[in-house]
Amino acid sequence: MDAYDGGSNARRQPGAPSEPGDAPEPDGPETTQAPGEPAALSQPQEEFPAPDRQPADPADPADPADPAEIRQPAAAPAPYGDPHPPTGVAALSLRYQIGVALALAVVAVAVCVHIGMVFLHVAPPNTVTKQHGRAIDDWVYPEFEQNWKLFAPNPLQLNIAVQVRARIRSADGGSRTTGWYDLSAQDGRAIDGNLLPSHTQQNELRRSWDLFVATHDADNRPVGLRGTLSETYLRRIVVLRLERDDATAPGDVLVSVQVRSRTTNVPPPKWSEEKVSVQPVYRELPWWAVTADDTEGSVR
Repeated sequence: MDAYDGGSNARRQPGAPSEPGDAPEPDGPETTQAPGEPAALSQPQEEFPAPDRQPADPADPADPADPAEIRQPAAAPAPYGDPHPPTGVAALSLRYQIGVALALAVVAVAVCVHIGMVFLHVAPPNTVTKQHGRAIDDWVYPEFEQNWKLFAPNPLQLNIAVQVRARIRSADGGSRTTGWYDLSAQDGRAIDGNLLPSHTQQNELRRSWDLFVATHDADNRPVGLRGTLSETYLRRIVVLRLERDDATAPGDVLVSVQVRSRTTNVPPPKWSEEKVSVQPVYRELPWWAVTADDTEGSVR
């Protein structure tokens, strides 16, 4: 049969008009089916519109960078100064660093000298203390005095009370002598029952008397310059105490004072067989004239 025959099996050219009786051709793609195979179900394919592509904005930071630029290393930030600036003495100029070094050297030398002086003061007698004992005492006394009585194997077992009396010239020209004021007993009553007693109540009078005894001989004569200083210190303390206790009436004048100590042994416990004397021992000092520097008004 001719290819151009008009029969039902004749082949047509693409785009040729269909004839009556011809089945409509499907719109989808043609599928080739082998003989004997079941016909495949054809499903319509959905077409999704492609997303609109906008031209990349060069100024938009969200746009991906050029691959050539990604491969290049980031430039190091410009330094804003030393990340660890110097502190303390290192931050000072050279002139001030030299001054600080000299000051520290002076302090270190002074500390070493002080430690050495205190060590020689408390150390047993040796060649250095025999040759330079006066210089060591001048350095230590009175500010840095060392007292080891608290740790002594045989502590002090005495009760020492400091007492004073005064000569007063009355307004009418007469003169009288007061009785003995027990200043140590006054301090004891102020300390008894007080949880926070003052340093003055505890140590002022006691230390002044200890200093006087240490710098005077048995005849109450001063030994060295510290003897005169201790005498002035003790006299000023007792004069101020008398004025505070109103020993003088209005118009009276405090002319002179006399100090004494009353020493008694601490009685031993009942279970001890030790026997000690309970009689008090007195040490009276000479009368001291009161000067204007000893009064409370001059101190203020």
